[in-house]
Amino acid sequence: MERMIGYWLKHLDELFENTLTATLDAGGVTRREWQVLNVLAAGDDPRAQLAPFAGVDDAHERLAGRGWAEGAELTEEGRRAHAALAEQVGRIRRRAAEGVSREEYAATIDVLRRMAANLEAA
Repeated sequence: MERMIGYWLKHLDELFENTLTATLDAGGVTRREWQVLNVLAAGDDPRAQLAPFAGVDDAHERLAGRGWAEGAELTEEGRRAHAALAEQVGRIRRRAAEGVSREEYAATIDVLRRMAANLEAA
């Protein structure tokens, strides 16, 4: 039996979630801390970029408590931690996309975006 799109979406999401969680746990950070760290590294405001998510302020405070963030900026130690984690997260993303061309990836994103828009409009 061929599986439908819902199966593959959920399965891929679980694989990403489990792999990313294990990687971040090994690095001593939570998913939300990683998101805040990544937003700060880009020079953006975590509250604005991560508005739909709970726990952003708490994650930011934990990073500050570790000496990785001061206000809206990463410390030198925070930049080193981000770089190390970003390399590991990048490896996960590259592994997941092995054998998928840029065009295929872009087409997949476009199809999923349109499908979501269709259901949102319903």
